[in-house]
Amino acid sequence: MKVGNTHYRSIWFDAEKAKVMIIDQRWLPHEFRVVELDGLDEFATAIRDMWVRGAPLIGATAAYGIAIEMQRNASDEALDNAWERLNETRPTAVNLRWALDEMRKVLSALPESERARAAFRKAEEINDADVETNRMIGVHGLEIIKKIAATKKSGEAVNILTHCNAGWLATVDWGTATSPMYHAAAAGIPLHVWVDETRPRNQGAQLTSWEMNSHGIPHHLIVDNAGGHLMQHGEVDLVIVGTDRTTASGDVCNKIGTYLKALAAHDNNVPFYVALPSSTIDWTVDDGVREIPIEERDDREVTHVFGRLEDGSVASVQISPDGTPGGNPAFDVTPARLVTGLITERGVAEATREGLLELFPERRDAA
Repeated sequence: MKVGNTHYRSIWFDAEKAKVMIIDQRWLPHEFRVVELDGLDEFATAIRDMWVRGAPLIGATAAYGIAIEMQRNASDEALDNAWERLNETRPTAVNLRWALDEMRKVLSALPESERARAAFRKAEEINDADVETNRMIGVHGLEIIKKIAATKKSGEAVNILTHCNAGWLATVDWGTATSPMYHAAAAGIPLHVWVDETRPRNQGAQLTSWEMNSHGIPHHLIVDNAGGHLMQHGEVDLVIVGTDRTTASGDVCNKIGTYLKALAAHDNNVPFYVALPSSTIDWTVDDGVREIPIEERDDREVTHVFGRLEDGSVASVQISPDGTPGGNPAFDVTPARLVTGLITERGVAEATREGLLELFPERRDAA
């Protein structure tokens, strides 16, 4: 997508510098910084400390991390160490493990002399595939928005609520939940987006709002607890969110607070859709609440906020009393019964095992 007049991916390989470059998302929306990653430790830090975030982008970053490591040392030991080192950075998003498995499957079958070049080819393939996957999520999600738009008066906007950031910053490009919005805007459908602030890291306030501004999509930033009120008063036509892991039975694990939005949507008959690449489906897990590990992050994310001061500088500010600890589960699980549909690159599936298998029949034997 574009920043100003320049097209960016969230991660890319700069052939001239021979470096992997990322948009360092910690500083958005106040500063736009591009940094290079060089070495396994930097890749692990970037994923763990959320310089990059979003399940698809985490996987894409890990793939490049393996490739960079294979330049340094292409041994079996180095490959296994890189897999372990990167896999332990974020426990909830399944794309991380998926991408690492894809890299190891290709590289372990090759002699060491061929691994570095093959690793970059595979990492590029994973990144390019993510772009096309998310574009197709938008194509299928557009049909949902079109149907709602057809029920509106001429010029009346379709009101969409989204939680966290499942935008192009969370993927290599296009985004998951935002891809249908971008396609709808390009098709000339009037839109208005309610953007949840998404405490504690405020990805909605800092990232989704920045994306909406950049693309000229009308929107309002709202506090996390406002969604139910808006639904009660008919001001939300549908909810679209992303997911970091989806079970084979259709449960979805996403940023903390998603479950509460799904409950409010269910109570008010508001369609609740989840947009996801198939790499986010964990076919080995059935019960999301019981089986998906929920990442517990630093309590400082709860007790402090990051923002711009009146003098224009950016700072982290404490909002809680000294001595008050913060609890910080990063994700929650929304049961499949609350999900209207799963928007994938192959189409929209019912949030059931059979619904997913209809779109991904090759998984029947494995499932």
